[in-house]
Amino acid sequence: MTERSDTLNNQAIILASDGAYNEAIACFKRAIVIDKENYLLWFNLGVTYRDAGNLLEAERALETAHNIAPENEEVAETYATICLMQKKLSLVQRICMDTLDMNPLNPHLWNLLGVTEFQSENYEEASSYFEQAVSINPYYLDAIYNLRDTYSVLKNTKGEAACSAKIKELDK
Repeated sequence: MTERSDTLNNQAIILASDGAYNEAIACFKRAIVIDKENYLLWFNLGVTYRDAGNLLEAERALETAHNIAPENEEVAETYATICLMQKKLSLVQRICMDTLDMNPLNPHLWNLLGVTEFQSENYEEASSYFEQAVSINPYYLDAIYNLRDTYSVLKNTKGEAACSAKIKELDK
């Protein structure tokens, strides 16, 4: 019986969900041999590497997935997040900006840009990115928390209070 990439992908997802990362990775790699241009296989491989704690291999797999499907926002966001975890801030910015060129209404990518600027201590720029994320999705708690913390650093007490009130309202 011939192995199929979709069957191997499903099997690998089950293995990964059970914590059998090495076996899942082996399944994804076999599936990729069959269908090497399938971004979803590369994406799932990257997520599995991430879950196994191997950020470098996760980045490589997600980079491949992103190169195959640069329009896929979930791939871009996951790839950028892995790069952020490794403090590769300029790469995070490039991934986010390239993807936002295709869809400027993705609040998660704006939030990631804000985090890169916050980590670089560019607080004014960070606040503008977080504000953009919140303006797109006023219920996006991570961005609201990030904006509140940025306002705190900037000594913007009114902005900080408004964010705290919004967080309290959404936590109900």
